[in-house]
Amino acid sequence: MADPIIIAVPKGRILAEAVPLLERAGIVPEAAFRDEDSRALRFSTNTPGIDLIRVRAFDVATFVAHGAAQLGIVGSDVLAEFDYSELYAPVDLGIGHCRLSVAEPADMAAHDDPRGWSHVRVATKYPHVTEAHFARRGVSAECVKLNGAMELAPLLGLAPRIVDLVSSGRTLKENGLVEVEVICEVTSRLIVNRAAFKTRGHVVPLVEAFRRAVSSPLPLAGGAGGGPETSKAAA
Repeated sequence: MADPIIIAVPKGRILAEAVPLLERAGIVPEAAFRDEDSRALRFSTNTPGIDLIRVRAFDVATFVAHGAAQLGIVGSDVLAEFDYSELYAPVDLGIGHCRLSVAEPADMAAHDDPRGWSHVRVATKYPHVTEAHFARRGVSAECVKLNGAMELAPLLGLAPRIVDLVSSGRTLKENGLVEVEVICEVTSRLIVNRAAFKTRGHVVPLVEAFRRAVSSPLPLAGGAGGGPETSKAAA
């Protein structure tokens, strides 16, 4: 029996948006997949030849790039940060809308002008993207790598500014921070391991199923029951 196709999906806020998209592509996860309190990491689907894994967003790209998973759903922010040559991102899934922004304390922003910066010290989990962004502007960036709780950095004197994902802006506001510059808009993409795309015959039909799912507001014909796209992919 051939090894199953593994699709890596991120934990957290994207999960709720990803499940309907998966279902429109004809991939219905087992019930436990929706339970964020579940300790399980690998899940079956309605299609015997397709399994899902649920991992941290930053790890999705790594699993797919190294071939442990053949496809994945990940933000364009992660793709920009890692820039894996092994990854192909054929479909913008149109979910997970947010932006990667520079933020600083509101009292600092009141008399600050980003156009006058020559050197910045920034706390972020995106050092590559941050340095590249400021380099294009001729600004020297000193990045302090953090993996979370970014908003604490200015409050505790670790770094006066942060670069982080912003959606509603509520977390920034509650910690006395404001956006002063948007680096890029972010959406989630379908990513594919390049080698798997060329050698695993079931991968291409799956990519096409996702492409159709994005363009269709309704479930694909026969999707929940293993319709043409999933049957062909797992045959």
